[in-house]
Amino acid sequence: MSTATLQIVETPDGPFAILADSDGKILVSGWTDDPAAVLARLRPERHPNEIVDGDTAAADAVRAYYEGDLGAIDTVEVRQFGTPLQRAGWDALRRITPGHPLTYTGFATALGSPTAVRAAASVCARNAPALFVPCHRVLRGDGTMGGFAWGTEVKRRLLAREAV
Repeated sequence: MSTATLQIVETPDGPFAILADSDGKILVSGWTDDPAAVLARLRPERHPNEIVDGDTAAADAVRAYYEGDLGAIDTVEVRQFGTPLQRAGWDALRRITPGHPLTYTGFATALGSPTAVRAAASVCARNAPALFVPCHRVLRGDGTMGGFAWGTEVKRRLLAREAV
């Protein structure tokens, strides 16, 4: 991969990093200002040769989301690398309506495999462009948070924001 652009946006949940490829598609995003933490979400062979600081089109969508336009993140283009099941799962995550989270079982059912709960959880765990592919909208069967790469407190605040 060639050059990627890294932008840090301040949010109520802390600094939010956006790593975009040369086409402007989001490779990784999450609540950190540490470039190493961003790169850790990508397989080493997917790391860009160079990272430059700059502006990304996605930053405006993040700001709009935090100002109450929950749909602003829906049209941000992402680039994800995975198996056909993972790509289908990431697409399905983008269809979960804000304020209506699914359980991992419900998410597995939405993928057409109601018994594949571990696979559904794995899809969420391997999701690199957080927020834009809203894996935070999937909960444990008992309604508790479950895991989240950027911390369950961030996940809790995102879900609370979306429940309004």
